[in-house]
Amino acid sequence: AAPLLLSFAPPQSPPPAQKTATMVQRLTYRRRHSYATKSNKTRVLKTPGGKLTIQYTKKQASGPKCGEPSCGVRLPGIPRLRPHKYSTLSKSNKTVHRAYGGVLCAACVRTRVVRAFLVEEQKIVKKVLKIQMAKEATKEETKGKK
Repeated sequence: AAPLLLSFAPPQSPPPAQKTATMVQRLTYRRRHSYATKSNKTRVLKTPGGKLTIQYTKKQASGPKCGEPSCGVRLPGIPRLRPHKYSTLSKSNKTVHRAYGGVLCAACVRTRVVRAFLVEEQKIVKKVLKIQMAKEATKEETKGKK
């Protein structure tokens, strides 16, 4: 039998449609502030009637950060709100139940506690060494007198 030769032609794509220019609906600000500043940000919304309107967007809050200068981590457990909104929040929503809760992150609190503990331990060690040195000095004095 003779081998079958099949040739595949790429599918024919329809000719590109002519793009017609459509009129864009113009939008105006709804408030008296007429400059495109950070406080006057907007988005375009389509209403159920098909009309385009402007919706004003609020500023995005950065949220509270750790107070340690070298850290600056965002504090978990506290919502990201604009400063005035915190005044309406209850205290339990503004803090975390821990020492320095809502001010420092947990890692910074831990390092502060460990550092304070080590400083106190160092003071105790110094005091013990001083007492031991004093005892050795008195022993040498008593040996020298005999």
